[in-house]
Amino acid sequence: MKQPNIKGITVRDDVDFGENVTIVEPVNLYGCKIHDEVFIGPFVEIQKDVEIGNRTRVQSHTFICELVTIGKDCFIGHGVMFINDSFSEGGPARGKKSLWKSTKIGNQVSIGSNATILPVQICDDVVIGAGAVVTKSITKPGIYAGNPAVKIKDLK
Repeated sequence: MKQPNIKGITVRDDVDFGENVTIVEPVNLYGCKIHDEVFIGPFVEIQKDVEIGNRTRVQSHTFICELVTIGKDCFIGHGVMFINDSFSEGGPARGKKSLWKSTKIGNQVSIGSNATILPVQICDDVVIGAGAVVTKSITKPGIYAGNPAVKIKDLK
């Protein structure tokens, strides 16, 4: 198993690391795949069945739950929360993982601090503003902000 540049932290054996990964303690990582040149800041939790693409940066205090895939060259700001349980039966799934839904983040996506990402798909080349709540899939590049997040501007 390849070893990342770990700053004083032990990571479970079931994490698959690419080359030149940097992790700043403390971090909880288990059952995930971290590709080449990823940076993971302190106080981050990344759960099993998560995949993070090459050169992506995950800033401090971020929670990435099971069933999330993040593309290449992304930026995940401080305190971003990913959600996989939509409370479809009026409350938490409580052990019914079959009710959980996946999230897919494309390439070159930047997500601002304290954004909340529900189970959605986000296409390539998107900026999500700080504090935004993404409740629906995003299929067109651009800048999105608000609660719920809406497109406010085209990129370029």
